[in-house]
Amino acid sequence: MSYEEKYISVEKALSFVKSNDFIVTGLGAAEAGLFMENLHTIADRVKNVTISNCLPTHPSKIYDPEYVDSFNVDGWFFAPQLRKAAGNGNMAYIPNHLHLAATKRMYFRHCNIYVGAASMPDKFGYISLSLSNTYERRFIDDADLVILEVNPNFPYTLGDVQIHVDEVDYLIKADYMPPETPEGTFNEKDEAIGKLIADMVPDGSCIQLGIGGIPNAVTKQLESKNDLGVHTEMMTTGMMRLAKMGVINGRKKQINRGKIVTTFAMGTQEMYEYMHYNPSINLYDGAWTNDPYTIAQNDNMVSINTSMEVDLTGQCCSESIGSKQYSGSGGQADTAIGAQMSKNGKSIIALYSTAMVRGADGQKHEVSKIVAQLTPGAGVTLSRNDVDRVVTEYGVAELRGTSVRDRVARLIEIAHPKFREELWDQAVDCGIIGKRFL
Repeated sequence: MSYEEKYISVEKALSFVKSNDFIVTGLGAAEAGLFMENLHTIADRVKNVTISNCLPTHPSKIYDPEYVDSFNVDGWFFAPQLRKAAGNGNMAYIPNHLHLAATKRMYFRHCNIYVGAASMPDKFGYISLSLSNTYERRFIDDADLVILEVNPNFPYTLGDVQIHVDEVDYLIKADYMPPETPEGTFNEKDEAIGKLIADMVPDGSCIQLGIGGIPNAVTKQLESKNDLGVHTEMMTTGMMRLAKMGVINGRKKQINRGKIVTTFAMGTQEMYEYMHYNPSINLYDGAWTNDPYTIAQNDNMVSINTSMEVDLTGQCCSESIGSKQYSGSGGQADTAIGAQMSKNGKSIIALYSTAMVRGADGQKHEVSKIVAQLTPGAGVTLSRNDVDRVVTEYGVAELRGTSVRDRVARLIEIAHPKFREELWDQAVDCGIIGKRFL
């Protein structure tokens, strides 16, 4: 069969879905848009179909309450639509370290269907999985049935992200644009934190960072650096800009010299066009890219992640608001541990010192994000055993190798001044320390 004969309609693809099937779709921009947008149309004939996704980007009616008997969704990383639907009873988070997301899920359950977005086949019959190889290739190898939505708007990326058309059962012709993550702005707090972090990134470092106000500010502050490398889970538009400026060139890397190494990409259309057949950007299997032992092979590795709440012993909650899942662990522990294993490496956790939170009275109140104890039910994303440096707009707390007593003092020092006395009292009341010593 030539690959032209493998093209089917989305309706035909949906006809393969049976009750109790386990379906996996791609991460973020690699999600199968046509399939997910039409999946609800078979709700009347299927029950208990489980879909595993990660940071979904396409609208889908399967998240609506009326489809709870037909579809379950288990997500490795929540996006807004999963947060909104979490109360329906058929949505659940999969606790994971990103580099083990595929292997542990496959240990639990065999994949019946993999469906994802991809580039068009090249003249040799190879398709690029395009914008993610976090877990996609592993599930393609595991699945009973593989369906790819091939799309001329998706970049043909390089690395170990290519798959021959012979390994695919069916193709769907798609023409939607890759979902974009717009370049964010940053505020004064972000800028202050960005400057503190940039000061800890010497020339020749190999960096990992994500998206959001703080990472955007960090990227801006890194423009004055030289010879940076990238080994990251996520390729961002900010990284593209630094590469275009020559700040990122990878010349000092110990592995994949001269290459930006990532496992998935989400950014602007400009970034997607920059990635198309670009030999300086390689997407590799997430099980390898995010393995701490892989990360550690590059010297001077700097991992930059954000958190939502840090307690006075160093526990970082970066994914939930109490017991309510908000996002996911992603590769925070992978990269933080790998960076500290690296020669002269460091791991940085950044957060604002305060946030505005709605209280029981319905009004918003300013609260400290450096806390004596995490909010009840909070998921610990990075354990206190693995934390290194914590940064707020008030400074840097270096915690590697410190005692809990040391941590209390250092973390209170970077908390907002209006909460510092209260935190000292809480530290004693909670039994974290026996008495105040500063």
